[in-house]
Amino acid sequence: MLRSELPARGLLAAFTLLGLSAPALAGSVPEPGDFRMEDYWSPTPATLKGAKVVTTAQAAALWHNKAALFVDVMPFTPKPANLPKGTIWRDPVREDIPKSLWLANVGYGALPKETQAYFSAALGSHAGSKQSPIVFYCMTNCWMSWNAAKRAIQLGYTNVIWYPAGADGWKKAGLPVVENKPLAMD
Repeated sequence: MLRSELPARGLLAAFTLLGLSAPALAGSVPEPGDFRMEDYWSPTPATLKGAKVVTTAQAAALWHNKAALFVDVMPFTPKPANLPKGTIWRDPVREDIPKSLWLANVGYGALPKETQAYFSAALGSHAGSKQSPIVFYCMTNCWMSWNAAKRAIQLGYTNVIWYPAGADGWKKAGLPVVENKPLAMD
């Protein structure tokens, strides 16, 4: 039997004998004290201080009960202004959790003041109050949603929920997705 074919329990037992913990096996990532500034598409921590972390089943329950605002923070690159004449451009298609508010580009570690203002204003006008539940997501292994949720906490939102599996985890679970467009910056 190849090592890759060993059952998970066998691997856990082998790692335990070697003195390694299950989180080390699972690729556990420690929660940083500040925003993630690079390598946005890499494993994320299992926690976010000040936020509740939810599974797909828990996120789906919130969605079905209309119990939270869902905020997608997937980056979006608009059509470049100086494309050569005749160049065909197609905006990327974003399959999203239905009824989500897509706040593009707000998950980077450092934001220009215009993007920070866009984020703050959009949450202020769509969340209801700073106590309303807000679910932040992007894609699996995407730090953008972790950063955006942390940013909302710093803005004083008290019912922040982070859904690390993101839109791809949602779709993989067989839940509905729809095409979405980012909320325009004013």
